[in-house]
Amino acid sequence: MMSYDKLQDYRGDISKKFNHLWELVGNTPMIEILYRFKGEVRTIYAKCEHYNLTGSIKDRMALYILQRAYSEGAIKPYSRIVEATRGNSGISFAAIGRALGHEVTILMPDWLSRERKDIIRSLGAKIILVSKEDGGFKGCINRAEMMADNDSNIFLPRQFENKSNTDAHMKTTGPEIWRQLEGVGLQPDAFVAGVGTGGTVMGMRNYLKMKNPAIKVHPLEPQESPILSTGYKNGSHRIQGISDEFIPAIVELERLDPIVRVSDGDAILMAQKIATELGLAVGISSGANLLGSVFVHEEMGGNPVVVTVLPDSNKKYLSTGLMKEEPPLRGYMSLQIELLDYSPVQKAFEE
Repeated sequence: MMSYDKLQDYRGDISKKFNHLWELVGNTPMIEILYRFKGEVRTIYAKCEHYNLTGSIKDRMALYILQRAYSEGAIKPYSRIVEATRGNSGISFAAIGRALGHEVTILMPDWLSRERKDIIRSLGAKIILVSKEDGGFKGCINRAEMMADNDSNIFLPRQFENKSNTDAHMKTTGPEIWRQLEGVGLQPDAFVAGVGTGGTVMGMRNYLKMKNPAIKVHPLEPQESPILSTGYKNGSHRIQGISDEFIPAIVELERLDPIVRVSDGDAILMAQKIATELGLAVGISSGANLLGSVFVHEEMGGNPVVVTVLPDSNKKYLSTGLMKEEPPLRGYMSLQIELLDYSPVQKAFEE
């Protein structure tokens, strides 16, 4: 057992460590993407979240959850962090957990990309893979809960139900977007993002609706597996990181605007175009988010300010369909979009 004085010294060091980590997480660049659709030149604004510590938006959530857990005494100095994840969150908890001195165990479905698994292992975390026969992603969550029930030294972030997940984006992503647009004389009219845990879209909803109740906040899901729309697991899709086997507890659909659907093939083609035509190496969900944003822009009419996020880079998808030739199908929106250019919007320095 640590003495009181040593525990106070440790907490002081941890506080300093969190401050250092926040220097590497958040305040990501925003870009203005210029594109042509149906003969008109238009703009979408996007946050480049691959500039975070481990290359994804999940760093915000993982860091905020752990910081709040420390402040509330929910995690002990030598607790083991155990979390069920589809990849990016696992990478974030592995990196940040190890930086804070914790052992980390990640449970994830065995069908996710090889790169996700290799990166988590490279960060010193242990991986437990769960097959579809053993319960799939819900099986990962159930197993994590069982592990915690049998070991009081385990801390479960529980990202799908933890309010800190939502708060992370309400306190960081939302204010950053507002300041960046305000710096060039703009305010958002709509925000679009795919739903994984739901933290991004709910946190953005809470912040943006507080600033202006008229702002639209749209959740996005794959056309092939519309779980948000139906409420249950149906079909499979290739946009890793969103729309798995259930609607997360922190997602309140009644407080959001209409759901946007995007085909996974269309998302892959769009992500490939973002890379080959703009030189931005992003993941499949980035392609989906941009397509959803173009759809919302078209639906709103006029010249609205539509904002989205590019959640991660393409480095975790090198063994997936993102690197293969995707057959263009009739009706795909990506075939009608010509990406012209992008330029940076001012950085989101803290006030």
